Amino acid sequence: MDVKNLETYAIIGFDGSAIRGLKVHPDGNHIIYPMGNKVCIQHWTSKQMWFLSGHTNSVSAVGVSSGGRYIGSGQINHVGFKAPAKLWDFKKKTLLGSHELHKVRVEALMFTSDERYMISLGGRDDGCVVIWDCAASAATGTASAARLTTGDAVTLTALSCRPNSFVTGGDSNLRVWNIRAQSKMLDVVDVALGKLRRSVLCIAVSGDDSYGIAGTTTGDMVKFSIKYPSDPGADVADCKPALIGCLAKCGPWRKGKRPEAQCYSQGVEAILIMSDGCLIVGAGDGTVEILDEINWKGEFPKGRLLDPTMPYFKALRSAKLPGRITSLELMESPGQRGAARKLLAATRTSEIYALSIDTLAPVLCVTCHRCAINDIAFPRGMSGVFATAGSGDVRVWCLETCLELLRISVPNFTCSSVLFSGDGKSIVSAWNDGTIRAFTPLTGRLMYAIFNTHNKGTSALAMNSSGTTLISGGCEGQVRVWDIKPEKQTLKKVLKEHKSPVSAIQVSPNDCEAVSAGTDGSCIIWDLMSLSRRQVMYASTLFMCVCFEPQGCQLLTGGTDRRVAYWEAGSGNLARELEASKVGAVNGLDISSDGQLFVTGCNDQIVKVWRYQEGIYTHMGLGHAGAVTCAKFSPDRRFVVSACAAGSIIVWRTPEIYLQSDKGSQPSSAKQTQDQEGQGGQKKPQSLEDELRLPLSDKPDQEKKKAAGDRQHRVPAAPSKVEKIEAMDTTRSSVHSCCPCDTVRSAGPAAGAARSPPAPKTQPGNNKATDKTNNLPTKTTSKEFVSSGGGDRK
Repeated sequence: MDVKNLETYAIIGFDGSAIRGLKVHPDGNHIIYPMGNKVCIQHWTSKQMWFLSGHTNSVSAVGVSSGGRYIGSGQINHVGFKAPAKLWDFKKKTLLGSHELHKVRVEALMFTSDERYMISLGGRDDGCVVIWDCAASAATGTASAARLTTGDAVTLTALSCRPNSFVTGGDSNLRVWNIRAQSKMLDVVDVALGKLRRSVLCIAVSGDDSYGIAGTTTGDMVKFSIKYPSDPGADVADCKPALIGCLAKCGPWRKGKRPEAQCYSQGVEAILIMSDGCLIVGAGDGTVEILDEINWKGEFPKGRLLDPTMPYFKALRSAKLPGRITSLELMESPGQRGAARKLLAATRTSEIYALSIDTLAPVLCVTCHRCAINDIAFPRGMSGVFATAGSGDVRVWCLETCLELLRISVPNFTCSSVLFSGDGKSIVSAWNDGTIRAFTPLTGRLMYAIFNTHNKGTSALAMNSSGTTLISGGCEGQVRVWDIKPEKQTLKKVLKEHKSPVSAIQVSPNDCEAVSAGTDGSCIIWDLMSLSRRQVMYASTLFMCVCFEPQGCQLLTGGTDRRVAYWEAGSGNLARELEASKVGAVNGLDISSDGQLFVTGCNDQIVKVWRYQEGIYTHMGLGHAGAVTCAKFSPDRRFVVSACAAGSIIVWRTPEIYLQSDKGSQPSSAKQTQDQEGQGGQKKPQSLEDELRLPLSDKPDQEKKKAAGDRQHRVPAAPSKVEKIEAMDTTRSSVHSCCPCDTVRSAGPAAGAARSPPAPKTQPGNNKATDKTNNLPTKTTSKEFVSSGGGDRK
């Protein structure tokens, strides 16, 4: 039987840890960013995605040529191994060439302005610059990126006018390179910094190549002159790059006193130089500001302490984003100018914000987990939302729009398992600190916490349909049964059978039994009435997942032996074994509500849909950038949600051949955006939020019918004080925080409406910096000058 591909409904993923990993294609319609061991190309409007596969580990660097023809990528590898750098064709999405001349890591990658060379920079274990000829598909030169007396180079950027020159920077080094046109040899000149010592994080070069600005770890900026001729054949022996000054933002200005220089906290991570000379700066504390030069006249008076940093810039607009800024990119479609430009900011928390240049008002357009996702859970009988568990937080997503509805943060801890209670009134989660925490599904408020449930952390959870009995598994091998009541939670029994961590627990459909799978090679069925062992099954594997068949007669297990095993629940006998993967372990397993299908996720990054009776897989999904850690069917069987170790989530459509009985009942958006037309018949301009809305559900041929497996919504006669998952609003909300105290709720028509979390902060006063430097004239706003010694304007 031919194996078909699963149809992708939506992909949620972005790797924000890659420095300058977010790139905007020159056509203004596509963005390129890493996602695990793949490079993702996404159309900004339609959200269609393409993946460039070929790396064996996480992608650490991404580059796009100035004309948009090529894409370059480099990866991280294990210590002692080579790290490849690859060249891709953007239009064909194919591999053109690659080299393995770096050790362990490719730190940065870029193209020359004429698209002839791809230049890659190795990490601290390598420390070399490699020049790759794109046309000849061969390396033309390599050299050490820094002197032995300085630190490692960490960043590089190309000159705009001179196609064979580029700049590198790092710890106490800032160098300008030139590729000889004939011999293709590398000439390098160090920028004369004198006694100034700075560690460079990012570099930006002006459009005419006259000067460059480097951001440093100390929060100030180093401005240096280049003045290389645009002719690649011209001699640059007489061109000596030199330091212009060490500059920073101006603090409070007082007459008669030297103005103070304000440096950015946690360093300057990204810099953009605009066409009018203004700077866009992204800092390590999440600050994004537009800076302009102040028209100083005269020299600054000398202070008691020698300060090399000069107050040189004034902040015109400012915004504060949650998380460290790793990338800043300007997006401007061809033929659009001014207000049509958007600034894209990527953070280390794996989020992408779109900011308007005029106001710097941020809009969150991409968010995902930054580490591996350990579990996925659906509410009982409801397919509209699902929850994911990862490092530091639990998130609730809308399945239809694939937007984040709720985020429950518990910093510095990892959530290993999550589930919804049977009545939908709570989200119960297990954490590696040995605590079980329950939260409300709408606001994320902490309802109760059971401390010290397991000595080495809680690894698995299960709950009966009534929500009165909770079963937990720990890393020490114990299974504990808890009696759950609103006023108290008590321990009923400790079951000591497993010798290794418990990897999965599930309750049978009749709530009389529970099965636990352990990494000691045993799978035990427990009687929840007598709280004793009923049956045990052994295999030469480390069990990773277990699942009851809907009738409760059989159960499936998966483990490190790469096999899926059928077991008889009554006798504990092995009925069948299937080879689910040829490479790695089976990490995720789930059976559909009707028992006809089951899905597996393995270390080979493939999601497979199987027929339960025949034991064959008919469809497979390729797209994950890491080992698949979990996979779940939605209760209405129309979607499969899978997650991987790279932090990405993929929603797959269940094959149509298995949904013939429910044909035509696919969910459609309850609220569709209608085009507003003016009197002249033209569409009114959309806001930034409408432009960034994911058009996943805007299908013209879909009917607005409710899925057969979904829970019927009931409107109460009077507002209820009890939060229920069925009353959840599936419109977009922002980030929520976990707090044991009561949260502030906004007054609305529905009781228990989702709390509005704090949005990214912007400075008051139309997003302009409101300090005592506002009245200082700048280069782009005034022709006046102000005395640097504290005098009046002139």
